[in-house]
Amino acid sequence: MGLVLLLAPLTLSAESEVKIGKQNITIKDGRMSPEALWAMGRISAYSASPDGSKIVYQVGYYSVKHNKSHHVLYMMNADGSNKLLLTKGDKNETDATWLDNETIAFLTGGEIWSMKTDGADRKQLSNTGGAVEGFKFAPDGKHVIILKSIPFHEVIKENPKDLPKATGRLVTDLMYRHWDHYVESIQHPFVFSVGDGFSVANDGTDILDGEPYECPMEPFGGIEQLAWSNDSKEIAYTCRKKTGLAYSISTDSDIYIYNIGTRETRNLCKPADYVEPKIDPTKTMKTQAVNSKDNLKNLPGYDQNPKFSPDGRYVAWLSMSRNGYESDRQRLCCMDLKTGEKRFLTESFDSHVDDFCWSDTKDAMIYFIGVWHATENLYAINWKGEVKQLTDTWTDFGSLQMMNNKKQLIAERHSYTAPADLYIVTPNFKKPVKTTVQKLTNENQHILDQLDKPKVQQRWVKTSDGKEMLTWIILPPNFDETKKYPTLLFCEGGPQSPVSQFWSYRWNFFIMASQGYIVVAPNRRGLPGFGQEWLEEISGDWTGQCMKDYLAAIDDAAQNLPYVDKDRMGAVGASFGGFSVYYLAGHHDKRFKAFIAHDGAFNLEAMYTETEENWFSNWEYDDAYWNKDRTANADRTYKNSPHLFVDKWDTPILCIHGEKDYRINATQGMSAFNAARMRGIEAELLIFPDENHWVLKPQNGILWQRTFFDFLNKHLK
Repeated sequence: MGLVLLLAPLTLSAESEVKIGKQNITIKDGRMSPEALWAMGRISAYSASPDGSKIVYQVGYYSVKHNKSHHVLYMMNADGSNKLLLTKGDKNETDATWLDNETIAFLTGGEIWSMKTDGADRKQLSNTGGAVEGFKFAPDGKHVIILKSIPFHEVIKENPKDLPKATGRLVTDLMYRHWDHYVESIQHPFVFSVGDGFSVANDGTDILDGEPYECPMEPFGGIEQLAWSNDSKEIAYTCRKKTGLAYSISTDSDIYIYNIGTRETRNLCKPADYVEPKIDPTKTMKTQAVNSKDNLKNLPGYDQNPKFSPDGRYVAWLSMSRNGYESDRQRLCCMDLKTGEKRFLTESFDSHVDDFCWSDTKDAMIYFIGVWHATENLYAINWKGEVKQLTDTWTDFGSLQMMNNKKQLIAERHSYTAPADLYIVTPNFKKPVKTTVQKLTNENQHILDQLDKPKVQQRWVKTSDGKEMLTWIILPPNFDETKKYPTLLFCEGGPQSPVSQFWSYRWNFFIMASQGYIVVAPNRRGLPGFGQEWLEEISGDWTGQCMKDYLAAIDDAAQNLPYVDKDRMGAVGASFGGFSVYYLAGHHDKRFKAFIAHDGAFNLEAMYTETEENWFSNWEYDDAYWNKDRTANADRTYKNSPHLFVDKWDTPILCIHGEKDYRINATQGMSAFNAARMRGIEAELLIFPDENHWVLKPQNGILWQRTFFDFLNKHLK
C-alpha cells in the first residue's frame, strides 16, 4: 500500500479540544490508500441564499489519529468564487439554512444559532438545553419546527425508580431496537414561535402530542420528512403511526398535514373512514389483501419527504405502492390540494425516483434524480407525466435544490473516480438536450491531483437466460493490457441497491483498483434502473437467477478479458453482498481463491427472527420458516441458505461484522467464521463491538481497509 505523509499536523485549541480541518497530504506513489481516503473532506448539506447570490455548504473532516470528525460550514458565491471557512472553533456546525440574504441559521451544541455571511455576529437563537436535533423555519420566519427526542416506553418498560443502576430492559413487544440502538426514545417535531432577531421562544407545541409514534422515521429520516406550506400555516410531515409488532412488519407510512392554528391533522394518503386491515405477521404481504400497486385512494407503502409547490396548490412526495416492500419502485406522487386529485407522475419512468425539487407551478414542473442503466441522472416531469432527461453522464447525482431564479439547480455529484462536489445545473429542454453542468467546488482536488486514476468501462454481458446485463469494469491505474491482474467480483447489497456510479468510503472501487485489482461489478437481477421486471426477480429467489448473473459476469471477464487472471479471482460484498459471498462459497466450482463477506446473512432461518425490521424478511423470504404450508419461494429460500452448504466450502474467507448491527445480527458473521474454522477452512473474523451495519469511526475504517487488502493480497497476490 502507498504510504501517506500528513504534512499538516492537527493542533489543539486553548481548551485542549482537537481541531480537525482540511488535510494537506503528500502521496508518495500515486496510489489511493486507506489514509488518503480518510483524509478527504466530505461535502454534505448545502443551501442557496434567497437572492441566489451565495451558497453555504457543509464539509466533514476526519482525524484518524484522534478518531474523531469535525463538521464545518463554508460560504461561497453562486459561481463558486470567494470560498470562506465560516467555522473557526472546534465544535461541529451543521444544517445551515438562510433566514434572510445576510443571515444564516445553523446547528451547534444542540441549539440553533445565527451568524452573518462572513461568520461574524454569532447569536444563540434557541434555549432547549441542547435538545435540538434538526430544525426548519417557516417561510414567513414567525415559527420554526424543532426536532427533539422524547422518552418512549411503549415497548421497553421504564425501570423502577429505586433501581437507578439496573441495566436490564424489560421488553414487551417487537421493534425494541432499531438499526444500532435500543428504542427508549423517539423523535417528535415541535413548533416554536420566533420573535425579533429570529430568537426562538420557549413555547414549543408537540405536533404529535400524546401520540407514541416517531417523526421523522427511523433509521434514516431527518428534517427532509417535514415541510412548511408556503403561507406558513401548515406543516406536511411523514409518519408511520404504528408501534411494536405492527410497526415491525409494516412499511406503511403516510403524509399528514398539520394546521398550526387549529392543531388539526389530516391524512393525505388514507380516507377518513380507512380501517387498518388484519394481517398475519408470519405471512408475506404479497399474499394478503393489503397491497395495490395503483391505489391512489389508499396508499399502503412508504410515503415520505413531502414538498409544497411554489404557489402552495400542490404537494408532492416519494411513494412506494406495496406494504412490507421496502425496496419497491419509488414514484413521485402529487396531490392537487384544491381538487384533492392525486397522481403518480413518473409512471413512464420504470425505475426509482431518489430526490426531487419543484421548479414552478406551471404544469407542476418537478426536477428529479433517478437511476437508469447504472447511473443517477437528472430528469424533469410535469403534471401530465411527461419525462425529459436532462443529463446523461457516467456519474451519480446525489441530491438537488432549486435556485430561486427558477432557472438553475444546485446539485451534488460524484462517481467511481471522484468524491462529492457541488455543481450548478442549467437545464436546457431543446433537442438535443444541452444542459450545462458547472463545477463549484474542488474539495479534494489537492489529493486527486496526486493520484493515478483507474479507468472505468461498461460491458454488456449475456446472462444464462439470454438477457443483457450491464457490468462495470474498473481497471487499475497505469493499466497494461499485456499483463494479468487479480480480479474481484463485487456483490452488491440491498438486495435492491443500484450498482451505479457511487462513491463509498469503504466499498470504494478507486482504492480497489489502485491496489492492483480489476473490479467486475455487475448490475445483477434485483437492481433498479433496468425496469420493474428485472428488479423484482430477486424477491423470494435470493439464490436463483441473481447468483447465475454474478457467475455470468465473472466468467465473461475470465474468458474474454485477457488481462483478467482467472487463477487469482476473489468475491467480495456486504449485506446481501455478504450473503452472496457466503452462498457462492458453497457453489463457485473453484472459481475463486478468496472470499470477503461483510455483515452478510448466513443462516436465513435465524435471520428471519433476528432482524428487527421483520417486514424485510417477510417480503424477501416469502414466509416464516415454521409455517408448514409455506410458499414454494420460501421453501426454496430456506433450503438454499448458505449455512447448509458449508460442507462444500474449500476457500479462505474473511468474515466482517459489527456487533451493533441489528439489521443483520453479528451472530451471522460469527457463525460463518466458526463454521469455516471447524471445517478446517482458513478464515479470519474482523468484529467491531461499536459499529453497526456500516463502519463509521476513522480508526475502524482504516483497520477495515487494511484487513481487507491484507487478506486479498495474501491469497490473490
